[in-house]
Amino acid sequence: MPALAHSDASYSGFPITVKDYKGDKKSSVAYSGQIARHALHDSLKKLSARGNGMPNAELKAQMMAYYAGKDAGRKIIAPATKGDFVVKQSTVDELSKGKNLKGKTYGGAVSAWPGNMTGSEVIEFWIDKASAANKGFDPLTGLDYTQLISKFLMGAVFYNQAVDNYLDEKLDAGTKPNGKPYKDGTPYTGKEHVWDEAFGYFGVPAHALSLDAKTVYSIAKQKPESVKSADANGDKMIDLKSEMVFAHGYYAAGADKSGNSNYMHTITEAFIDGRQLITKANGKNLTDQQREELKAYADVIRTNWEKVIAEAAFKYAGSVYKDALALQDAVDNNGDLQKTFRTYAKHWGELKGFAMALQVSGKDLGVTAVKLNRLIGASPVLLGNTQVSGIDNDGNYIQSPSVSLEEYALNMIEVQKLLNDTFGLQAKANDQLDKLSKLAEKLSNTSSAEND
Repeated sequence: MPALAHSDASYSGFPITVKDYKGDKKSSVAYSGQIARHALHDSLKKLSARGNGMPNAELKAQMMAYYAGKDAGRKIIAPATKGDFVVKQSTVDELSKGKNLKGKTYGGAVSAWPGNMTGSEVIEFWIDKASAANKGFDPLTGLDYTQLISKFLMGAVFYNQAVDNYLDEKLDAGTKPNGKPYKDGTPYTGKEHVWDEAFGYFGVPAHALSLDAKTVYSIAKQKPESVKSADANGDKMIDLKSEMVFAHGYYAAGADKSGNSNYMHTITEAFIDGRQLITKANGKNLTDQQREELKAYADVIRTNWEKVIAEAAFKYAGSVYKDALALQDAVDNNGDLQKTFRTYAKHWGELKGFAMALQVSGKDLGVTAVKLNRLIGASPVLLGNTQVSGIDNDGNYIQSPSVSLEEYALNMIEVQKLLNDTFGLQAKANDQLDKLSKLAEKLSNTSSAEND
């Protein structure tokens, strides 16, 4: 069988190395199941914002079909064609059949959310709430379910599956060996497919190494000026399987476009280098040395992927800091409370979702997780200085007295400091760390005055 031409700058064109393969495939690369789950996630996010503030069994059922269902015929709600940005596929089945998100969701207990729920139980709890909320938002608690569902789900499925499954135990010698096809009749070996699946979950185009961060970010936004860069094969359509940007690939590009970090290319290059190593084994089991080299690439991917999520949490902690102070200012000066509170809640949902996502990698974050969860809480601090503190047996939220909005703003700077100290961040968008001592001093002086 003739070998395909492989470019070092693309995750494509890797030849078939399975011995005695009898099929008609020409490439061993396959991660369409992961792309199907990206489309399910993007579509579920859209659905989560379609409620009208009343219980809606039909909307909930539709959301559950995209989360837990496997039925044929599900339309890709997002990403969909937008002007000149023509998307090739219109149904999930065109990507991969019989896929869902629930079956791949983190199965452990989620300590960052009340109720001692598993990952899938948290998502289903939020789906129920979102279906009855107005455009995914509950003003009584400040919870933006669209943001919570999306940001946590990206971690609980894509990040968790990649770093705690495919790039972890499935790299062991006795698991999915490279000397055998992944399954009988497949054109890829066990290790080839395991590595491909992890790459698919990251969410960058196959040719991402030839694109800069701003271009990748623009592709994710489906900007008309990005079409030519996205359309690697020149067919005037964007193939979701290999030319689109999803999930943490987008957030890596978002961090890198500042010029202060290089997460997207670092992760993508490690994936390509690892795949080349597997391909060079030519269908034979990897030696111990080869597996150690492969695990080193996996460590690069895992470390930088974690940083990408931490960077996103850092950014939104900075937003919540500014929003909390803006909200207090609106209270003091008769400002637009509704608009200011809505922005505050949106940014909080993004922060919380990413903070929760950091905790489902299979690595125990220990005291860092405890501090994150306590500083952020289970809702933003509300106008009466209360916060969600629990969930009763009927699924209703319990609120308890909390800190002031200014004190909560200080919490957000402490979140940024914790993330930076723990993960060694590079981009640090929306950095508010220089305000830590000044705000702490102001609050201390206010407290002293009140106690005089």
